[in-house]
Amino acid sequence: MKKRYLFIILILLSITSIFIGVSSISINDILTFNIDKMHVLLISRVPRLIAILVAGIGLSISGLIMQQISKNKFVSPTTAATADFAKLGILFCIMIIPNATTMEKMIVSFVFAGLGTVLFMKMIKAIKIKNIVFVPLIGMMLGKIVGSITTFFAYKYDLVQNISSWMEGDMSLIMKGSYELLYLSVPMVIIAFLYANKFTIVGMGEDFAVNLGLNYNFVVNVGLAIVSLICAVTIITVGNIPFLGLIIPNIVSLYSGDNLKKTLYHTALLGPIFLLACDILGRIIIFPFEMSISLTVGVIGSIIFLYMIIRGTKNED
Repeated sequence: MKKRYLFIILILLSITSIFIGVSSISINDILTFNIDKMHVLLISRVPRLIAILVAGIGLSISGLIMQQISKNKFVSPTTAATADFAKLGILFCIMIIPNATTMEKMIVSFVFAGLGTVLFMKMIKAIKIKNIVFVPLIGMMLGKIVGSITTFFAYKYDLVQNISSWMEGDMSLIMKGSYELLYLSVPMVIIAFLYANKFTIVGMGEDFAVNLGLNYNFVVNVGLAIVSLICAVTIITVGNIPFLGLIIPNIVSLYSGDNLKKTLYHTALLGPIFLLACDILGRIIIFPFEMSISLTVGVIGSIIFLYMIIRGTKNED
């Protein structure tokens, strides 16, 4: 699929997203500059659209980098426990610094996400079985353990309500002034594009990368830092969105191959397209009520994930 077609689809879905909601907005309202409608547009609809676009691009590229570094198509921030460690970091910050600012929570979450991702990478490096399904299962088990610890302390210190908003992704609360932290993921995406060729070489193995004169550990750490920061910022701002970083890179690789520099552009377009489609579906399926974006992405993403597991297992046989 050519990039211009993906771009056209993205534009069409973005326009559709602006006009869908409980408060109806028409083109005439915009042309006549209706004050009330413009207020809804600028305070709610546009910030929501920007948040979806930035989160979709960031999470999709994070998944692509994780898969390249780990040399496994089923690894992503969701299946590598990165998101679970980020949530544990948020809880830790709330417990230790009750009056912490959003930026402070993000920094602590970033540190925890980074440490958790490094731990996962150490674990898969230590195991002898590198089965395509076995590796992400280790990450998911690690994530469940960390998630259980987070839930335990949340109940113990009566912080369940505080932490629950980060357990589930929800775009309905995105307003002007509450999403701007997401912009921190933009420079990370730019760095990902600049390091695309190096990530591709890293994906060929440590020995191969070192023989080409590449600083393997430095490039891997750059990739892990990008993934951890994007994951932390997204969870702090919109909550956890599962499967996005897992399924989008795999779909792109089916028609575009595995060259990271080539697939990055397609991934950066298809990610927000998928997220926008799920968000629009969540808004219209039980209108005037709304389903959270993590639910729609989770249902559709889990179906695609199961298909990929079956397909990957058959290919190995």
